[in-house]
Amino acid sequence: MSSTLLEVTRASHEEIERFERLIVKDLQKEPSTSRERLSQNHRVRTMIDTITSTTQKLVEIYEDNDNARKDEIAALGGQTEKGTNVFNAFYDRLKEIREYHRRHPNARVIDASEEYEELLKEEPHIGFSGEEGHGKYLDMHELYNEYINSKFGKHIEYSVYLDVFSQPNHVPRNLKLTRITCLLLCQFLHPSIAFNLNEEPLQDLDRIFSKVETEFEELWADGKIEGWENKLLENGHIPSNDSVVDLDYYSTVEELMEVGPEKLKEGLAALGLKTGGTVKQRAERLFLTKLDKKHFAKGSRDVGLNGASDASQQTDDVRQIALMETKLKRICELLSETILQTKENVEKKQALTYEEMELEREEEEVQADTESDDEEQQIYNPLKLPMGWDGKPIPYWLYKLHGLGQVLYE
Repeated sequence: MSSTLLEVTRASHEEIERFERLIVKDLQKEPSTSRERLSQNHRVRTMIDTITSTTQKLVEIYEDNDNARKDEIAALGGQTEKGTNVFNAFYDRLKEIREYHRRHPNARVIDASEEYEELLKEEPHIGFSGEEGHGKYLDMHELYNEYINSKFGKHIEYSVYLDVFSQPNHVPRNLKLTRITCLLLCQFLHPSIAFNLNEEPLQDLDRIFSKVETEFEELWADGKIEGWENKLLENGHIPSNDSVVDLDYYSTVEELMEVGPEKLKEGLAALGLKTGGTVKQRAERLFLTKLDKKHFAKGSRDVGLNGASDASQQTDDVRQIALMETKLKRICELLSETILQTKENVEKKQALTYEEMELEREEEEVQADTESDDEEQQIYNPLKLPMGWDGKPIPYWLYKLHGLGQVLYE
């Protein structure tokens, strides 16, 4: 028996109500460990996404753009071209139902309650790497390697990089417009968003970023975005104070030639212009970026149009980069506690040997498994470590740091 549009509507409403009750039932349980809380949040997130998609289908049904729902209701009421005949519509529908059950005599009514209850027992797969420690830390090693090998990167320690990657303002503006920098900025942003969704699945990032974009548009229009205050010039070029050669100190091409071929080449490369030619040709090409439109001949109309088009494109590129930086800063604010924990974990690992790190990892796994045990239950302490202020064994690295395992002989 084929499901009618009205039956699909009824079933969708039932599904939404069932998931709402499951969410309430799941949230009423207080998780005893951080892993259980994370799994609970992911289950709830999955159910919320299902409710959202089902609701979207219902909206499309009620909008009835193809009049299918309207025609079905009319047919159910017996309305035809010849008039209204409720009895004929009733018996036609009854005949269809009987025919279905005649072809499927063994069909049973399936109670979906148990199937829905099983969803509360599911352990969702969460894509954390081993370095992320089930959402405790960030894994930025791949991005760190790309940073120290980039043009604007510095050879710094990984722990220092954790403070730097959330501060894009330290990158010179002329380098921000390069393709490599834009790609690296996207690589900074996307993993951070993915980690945040894994760590806090119930957080509405779409709403947060929508607010960020609204605030960004207002500040951008007023020229108040940090690091992009002087975002435009009349010719659409990068301000001269961001260039390798400060053109404000030169009034003629001849003066600019005294800078030298290498310096001119660097200045042209920073602006994305051709770097070939003689010293004079390079100086003329670089000096043109300083001139206003009124200095160009009327016959160079095509050049002017291309320049305006390039300026408009550069303006859009600058705006997109500034917006990505703003989003990156916001996501780093949300992950500030995790970034701090990651830095502390990196500094702690630097003081441990491989064997000590393995023991530490095993201890954390055992502690996670025994977190839900009663306080009266005997604490698992195979290494005979001293007890801390919380009544649990102190970490192994702290035990070794203070030399508590050493025996002094006289």
